[in-house]
Amino acid sequence: MSQASPPSGTLRRIFGGLGMVLGGKAGAGLISLAYLVIATRTLGPHDYGVLVLIHTYVTTVCGIVEFPSWQAVIRYGAEAQRTDDRHRLSRLLRFGARVELLGGLAAILVGAACAPLVGQHLGWPETAIILALPYSLAVLGSVRSTPAGYLQLLNRFDLLGLHNLVAPCVRLVGAGIAALAGWGLEGFLAAWLLAALCEFAALWALGLWQARRHLGADLHRPEQGDAVADNPGIWRFLMASNADVTLTELAGRVAPLVVGWMLGPTAAGLFSVAQRATVLIAQPAQILGNTAYPELARMVAGGHGGPGLRRTLGRVVAIAVGACLPVILIVWLFADRLVGLIAGPAFAEAAGLMVVLVIARALAMAGPPCSAALTALGKPGWSMGANLAVSLLFLPALPPLLHLFGLAGAGIQAVAQSLAASLLLLVLAWRRSGMS
Repeated sequence: MSQASPPSGTLRRIFGGLGMVLGGKAGAGLISLAYLVIATRTLGPHDYGVLVLIHTYVTTVCGIVEFPSWQAVIRYGAEAQRTDDRHRLSRLLRFGARVELLGGLAAILVGAACAPLVGQHLGWPETAIILALPYSLAVLGSVRSTPAGYLQLLNRFDLLGLHNLVAPCVRLVGAGIAALAGWGLEGFLAAWLLAALCEFAALWALGLWQARRHLGADLHRPEQGDAVADNPGIWRFLMASNADVTLTELAGRVAPLVVGWMLGPTAAGLFSVAQRATVLIAQPAQILGNTAYPELARMVAGGHGGPGLRRTLGRVVAIAVGACLPVILIVWLFADRLVGLIAGPAFAEAAGLMVVLVIARALAMAGPPCSAALTALGKPGWSMGANLAVSLLFLPALPPLLHLFGLAGAGIQAVAQSLAASLLLLVLAWRRSGMS
């Protein structure tokens, strides 16, 4: 088979995996809409903004400090699968779990230590600052990339889709109880924390179940060896891929905090509601990158990292961006009604920003599959460098834009950054695949 011909069914498997995960995401989206309606109407713009800021602060700390290993599990696990080396794969999974759990512990400690200082600048009331300390345990909701990577390696996207329902279901039940009992912000924080802990426990349980099923006793007692020696360059790969993921997600995580810092919790609440419609695009984009990565890694491992990968990547990006156009049209036509449905008349100012943020998300749609291609081609550092350059250029522009244009400045910054990142990543992916 020539290098120009990718393995048959690659595109079908990429979008098949996307479809299975999005099935769970679709259900999760409907459930999240229900708990959002409860939260916004119960708490109002200010307290809902405080809830958003506390949760965003914790996830931002987690994104910066944690050390996810899913990309290494897929990259090196694909090699172990190809040679049917169960002991090497078992050692890799154990190594990834240790690294990730230690990173999660560090993130919890940093989050708890910095919460009082950050909370004062973000306008949190004293009670919220106190509650932010135990809420740092919500970091665990994101410390689950090792089992997620293994399930992707097994093409068990059905289980990943099922897992997507866990946190929204817990939040919905918790939000309902908190609203009926009149527990206010404290009750909603407790519900969000419980959801994160359940999300953590559920995915590790699913991953362990599948690992025991496929690896048996080798998972717990693999032959003596060293995962670092088994997989040359794994630490360098982990460092580069984690820096890339951190920088890719940094703007989305930091933006609500900057809005809260500059304009207060109420503006942060409005910004969060405006972002809600972007989930229709943002989640598929992230999932598309995750589902494309194992297939692109297999293509590269099979000697199809040149024209075949280019053709597959081009089709993935074209389909992904094209699928966003109906979403943009719907949001543009019905933004006022969507905001009213989601959050009520108190959040009406979020409508205009919602349209702009959806356009920004659509422009960013090319980024995840291009980053996946660069990582599969052994160049996560290229993707990291692109995201770092764009972040360093556009994130510092957010405060002055907010000062000049208010909340509209966040939309201007988001569009410019998304367009620049996608174009740069596309050029780099094309160049690297042409060198293969």
